[in-house]
Amino acid sequence: METAGLVFLLIAIMSNAIVYGTDAFCAIVQRSAMARADDVTLARAMGYVHLYGDRRMPVTGVVSVIAIVLGIVATALAGSYASAILAGTAAVAAFVWLVIYAKISAPINRAFVAAVLEGRQLEDARALQRGWDRVINLRVALQGYLLAALAVAVAVR
Repeated sequence: METAGLVFLLIAIMSNAIVYGTDAFCAIVQRSAMARADDVTLARAMGYVHLYGDRRMPVTGVVSVIAIVLGIVATALAGSYASAILAGTAAVAAFVWLVIYAKISAPINRAFVAAVLEGRQLEDARALQRGWDRVINLRVALQGYLLAALAVAVAVR
């Protein structure tokens, strides 16, 4: 069971690293780039980014959450309680990230996607993007904590 726990935690790390990297890129690069784009470019670019991102990224998130939960169970059954507790805190961080995404980011994403698919310009694109940008650093911090907690969970087995 200890090996299974390790495998699940490593899968969680690998899948969550994709989410972390994407959010970190958005915080470090995308935010500054879109701040300099005109409103039409901003709305179209973000519409297409979210169109493809919201279709493709959920797979990595689901795999990560399932792997975290299985990792918690397997490490606890193996008696690696420190690993199970650390993975549990990672699960909490993932849950908080999901709430922020669902309540703040996803509705904004949908507005951008709808506009680009309908071929119309968003009048409030700049304000929507500011709302999205407002939570990206928190999302990155949660993902960073999650990855660090999982890495330590693997190390302390």
